[in-house]
Amino acid sequence: MKTDAELPLHGLDDQAALRMIIEGTASETGERFFTALVRSLSKALDTHGAWVTEFLETERQLRALAFWLDGAWVTDYVADIRGTPCEQVIDSADLVHCPDNLIELFPEDQEARALGAISYLGMPLKDIDGKILGHLAVIDRRAIPDDPRLLALFRIFADRAGAELRRLRAEKQVGEREEKLRRLVGSAMDAIVEFDDQLSVTLLNPAAEQVFQRQSDAIVSENVLAFFSAESGDKLRTLVRNLDSQPSDRQSIWIPGGLTACRRDRSQFPAEATLSRSAFGRKAFYTLILRNLTNRLEAERKILVLTAEAEQLREEIESLQGFAEIIGTSAALQEMLHDVEQVAETDATVLLLGETGTGKELVARAIHKSSRQADKPLITINCAAIPTALMESEFFGHERGAFTGATQKREGRFALAHSGTIFLDEIGELNLELQAKLLRVLQEGEFEPVGSSQTRKVNVRVIAATNRDLSQAVRNGNFRDDLYYRLNVFPISIPPLRDRGNDVIELANAFTAKFAQRSGRRLESLTDDCKHRLKAYSWPGNVRELQNVIERAVITSRDGRLNLDRALPDTFQDRPRSCESRILEATERILQIREIQEFERENILRAMERTGWRVAGSNGAAELLGINPSTLNSRMKALCIQRPR
Repeated sequence: MKTDAELPLHGLDDQAALRMIIEGTASETGERFFTALVRSLSKALDTHGAWVTEFLETERQLRALAFWLDGAWVTDYVADIRGTPCEQVIDSADLVHCPDNLIELFPEDQEARALGAISYLGMPLKDIDGKILGHLAVIDRRAIPDDPRLLALFRIFADRAGAELRRLRAEKQVGEREEKLRRLVGSAMDAIVEFDDQLSVTLLNPAAEQVFQRQSDAIVSENVLAFFSAESGDKLRTLVRNLDSQPSDRQSIWIPGGLTACRRDRSQFPAEATLSRSAFGRKAFYTLILRNLTNRLEAERKILVLTAEAEQLREEIESLQGFAEIIGTSAALQEMLHDVEQVAETDATVLLLGETGTGKELVARAIHKSSRQADKPLITINCAAIPTALMESEFFGHERGAFTGATQKREGRFALAHSGTIFLDEIGELNLELQAKLLRVLQEGEFEPVGSSQTRKVNVRVIAATNRDLSQAVRNGNFRDDLYYRLNVFPISIPPLRDRGNDVIELANAFTAKFAQRSGRRLESLTDDCKHRLKAYSWPGNVRELQNVIERAVITSRDGRLNLDRALPDTFQDRPRSCESRILEATERILQIREIQEFERENILRAMERTGWRVAGSNGAAELLGINPSTLNSRMKALCIQRPR
């Protein structure tokens, strides 16, 4: 420990002190530089302590980068500057020298008082813009004289400390920028590939590694053209040459038409791309930014699918006639519902057979609703309502420009029904060419949109419906037998309304309530006369005709009672009478065409039942009726006669 009698700077050698600064700090940087600096400073000026700090502006504190005191290091030193000579250094941004009487000048500095300090010398360390970065200071228990040599030497130490602190700040900022750039490049969703003027890859970000299915260390130094198709590689090489000839303000381009990139497994994907050029020294580098369009194209496809599906649903909602549920308790209907329950949970193809207006689409919805695909779309297409020329496009979709009027790409009904159910109503109306393509979908689960050579895979459950005799159509050569067998996996016959007994009354009550509510009318329950008249009618149009009749009856209702007079066609009040008795009565008046058709229908039904539904051959119905079998088949079709299950 020095005594007060000893004087600082005793025998100070300027040259030796300068050598001490240079030799002590020349080979050091960062923390070791500062430790060497303050130790050399304390030794050169022969003081009890020396330290260099960085200024924490927000906290108004100094944190020691190196602190040498009484021959030992003080670690983790942080101090508030309020009331200390250090505060004066920071606030004045200039050298502060207290030759003696330090405690009297700064009575609030408890640390200086505890140390027994007499003198202080401090100088701020500034950035190039004048901002205070920290300070360098020495303290002593003796007076530090106002000696120009001492102050000049101290300034040299401070300049060295300031230069290193500025270097560290700049290095830190560069590191932070580089880290930010690494995070930016690393977190980018787009693939970023850098390559040099020899077309050798120099950098890939994680997105590029993922999209190319290769690790960065396995790709670096490879030729960048290897990751593109031959055509795109030639295109990229040409673009690089073009960029080399452009002025410095035009060193980046958007690549028109994009590029076709290749993964490790040689599968390809389309990519949007930009290319930019930069120079480092005399060497050029190129940055290629790629965006995989596969996901975007798939998203656009899904948007088109959802849009088309929404349009389809709107069309279906508009076309629905209000069947909120399947109403009825008749044995025929319950047998059909049992079949629906059995087949619904399977993936089997279903063929719905029934006269027009029996509610085939409603049954198809019931099957879908009870199936495993209930949460997936049910897409309906009426094969009889679409022109033949547009049928294939409606089924399988088309590409833009596939035919006149195809101004944009459109998804077909099978694509919309993927993973769900498609209902093909009036399947018997398909032409033979489209029947073959439909058969392929059923067998292979694939198709090509019109105007496309790309095969699409699809997983769809098919429910078909018809009011025609498909087996007869097969015999006539109008329907493919192989398609018929693929569709006829699980046939369900939907009973006509005339075979459903009291169901006609239940349905009439439901329709009456619906249309009365819609029109804001209050109607009484069906009278016995209305019930008798409704049950007496044969309902050739089935449930659809009943709905229309009830709607007309509600519109023309009087005094709160349903009016069937104008709504319901004329019926015989004594329907149970035999056909013979009605023929006898008919000799006394002129028959209407409808009545003649009813007689003919009942006569054919009796003949079919008597012969066990055998049409041709010996003891067949045709022979019994005295007509040709083909004529009988035609009449049965015209009169909607089908064999009961």
